[in-house]
Amino acid sequence: MKTDKLSPAPKKRVLLVDDHPMMRQGLALLINQQPDLTMCCEAAAAAEAMRLIGTSKPDLAIVDLSLEGSSGLELIKDLQALHPEVPVLVMSMHDESLYAERLLRAGARGYVMKQAGGETVLGAIRCVLSGRVYLSPKMSEKLLDSFTGRRPRGSNSPIEQLSDREFEIFELLGEGKSTREIARQLHLSPKTVDVHRSHIKRKLELKDSISLIRYAVRWIETEGSGDRP
Repeated sequence: MKTDKLSPAPKKRVLLVDDHPMMRQGLALLINQQPDLTMCCEAAAAAEAMRLIGTSKPDLAIVDLSLEGSSGLELIKDLQALHPEVPVLVMSMHDESLYAERLLRAGARGYVMKQAGGETVLGAIRCVLSGRVYLSPKMSEKLLDSFTGRRPRGSNSPIEQLSDREFEIFELLGEGKSTREIARQLHLSPKTVDVHRSHIKRKLELKDSISLIRYAVRWIETEGSGDRP
């Protein structure tokens, strides 16, 4: 008597968006070794990712924050608007305490740091693919405290007051970019960038542009340690 063999479930297809080739190769190797996952395509820039997501139909997009000539944050917003059926997991070198809450508001379903081990990354991927949100236990506790009103006094960073666009410009100022360079990278007019700079100065209570640039540079330098500039 013959018994019918069950066909294995199709592997979940993953799109990786990261501008570092070695990072893409390493993660592809890790994912393709799994019985339930496969890397279907990869991209180094947002425009390429948007093209591939329409043709390859991935089940999950893993997105870095720093991309060639664009922002991972803006890509997440575009994916949320045009392909809401594809969940996004952010994988970045930046401390999640500085970015996770902002990225979840933009539509991401999880945040894992590049320094995490392979098992943690795979756990994050499977968590998001299952329809849940992935954050580290420490970050989950922090967000829960903020939602329940138990965040300690004085823990709010003034950077959290910035809008997403202001935050992007603030980061680029900290990287030494000029107004024209920022305008070109973000596809804005220099006048619009100057308006955003004025709003940033007001929100951070800085008196002039020199103070703003100094603050931004120091924040970029110390973001990993969580120190205020």
